[in-house]
Amino acid sequence: MKARDILLASLVGVGVWQATVWVTGAPHFILPSPGRVALAAFDSRVLIAENAWITAVEVALGLLIGTFLGVVTAIQLALSKTAERLMLPILVFTQAVPVFALAPLLTLWFGYGMASKIAMAVLIIYFPVTSAFHDGLTRIDRGYRDLSHAMAAGRYHFMRHVQIPNALPSLGSGLKLAAVYAPIGAVIGEWVGASRGLGYLMLLANGRAKIDLMFASLIVLACLTVILHVAVGALAARLTRYAQGVET
Repeated sequence: MKARDILLASLVGVGVWQATVWVTGAPHFILPSPGRVALAAFDSRVLIAENAWITAVEVALGLLIGTFLGVVTAIQLALSKTAERLMLPILVFTQAVPVFALAPLLTLWFGYGMASKIAMAVLIIYFPVTSAFHDGLTRIDRGYRDLSHAMAAGRYHFMRHVQIPNALPSLGSGLKLAAVYAPIGAVIGEWVGASRGLGYLMLLANGRAKIDLMFASLIVLACLTVILHVAVGALAARLTRYAQGVET
């Protein structure tokens, strides 16, 4: 995703938004114009920046912790057939429970601070990372396995030098999904119970009928998500190039 494409898509989106306001004649408390939202964002820039920082920290920590747990779990599943038989069905079954429904419970357990939002982000990205990386670890060409057996390579040696490098592109794909899902988890947690963050600011603005501020907060959240997705996409591309270099 190039910066030029993002800018072009943003301009088209703003144009469609403004045209919708003109055509429908919607009042500003229903659908504010881009100009009103930009003015609200400028007037409340300090407030938005403070709450955006909180959400960004929650998302970053949730992404780091969730990725670490997902990578460790995937490696363990790939190393142990027993663990794979026992844990993989449990992981799949947990996805039958909507993660959003756990937000009130996490707030009850971890409180109204950042911990419950980080836990929510971890839960929502843990499965995609684990699933994608585990799939890459287990999808190995038969030739590599035969060569490993012929050279009497140990399980951990094979994991380090063959399986992990081969699975890095799959991990990158999982990380790109996680980059999109992590902000959702953090904001859902803020909606359930928080005193800071963009999700909290959106609810506060909506309750005070400051719809332009609510739109401004939403746009800032979208910008944070795009920045995170681009950064993780660049990391995923580097992982893929590294894996290709190892294979050659």
